[in-house]
Amino acid sequence: MIHVCSLARLHETVEATGARHVVTLLKDTDRVGRPRSVVAANHLILSMDDITVPMDGYTLPCDEHVSALIAFVRGWDRAKPLVVHCYAGISRSTAGAYVAACALNPRRDELAIARELRRASATATPNSRFVALADRMLCREGRMVAAIDAIGRGAMAYEADPFRLALE
Repeated sequence: MIHVCSLARLHETVEATGARHVVTLLKDTDRVGRPRSVVAANHLILSMDDITVPMDGYTLPCDEHVSALIAFVRGWDRAKPLVVHCYAGISRSTAGAYVAACALNPRRDELAIARELRRASATATPNSRFVALADRMLCREGRMVAAIDAIGRGAMAYEADPFRLALE
């Protein structure tokens, strides 16, 4: 099970779910205090801004971020939940959760996963660049991008409510 939350809800989400693995997708990684129940080796920190095109002074999601996420989730034993978070729990984290679900289920339909994401969160608006990079790496031939386009932009919010995304 993958749980998605904002930075503000990270510690309570880890505690409530019993998660032992965390993915942080956040530019200002110095704001993140790793939960005590998560060992350093089980905390992937990906420093990036929530942008889709290059901008001076900002870190664009890139191949290295996506490949690190894919490797990390493929190494996760799934004995306990995984928590994926960003600042608001809306864009980078939902992209990360979607990519993780696709990477861990190579035969599962991309649109089915995207629809599950939308059912779980009305505010989910996955970062389109992150999804596009993963689509290419996972050889999904544009289906991941099309699936996220199909569910559309989520409802506007400052911060998302935590939610879970089933892997099966």
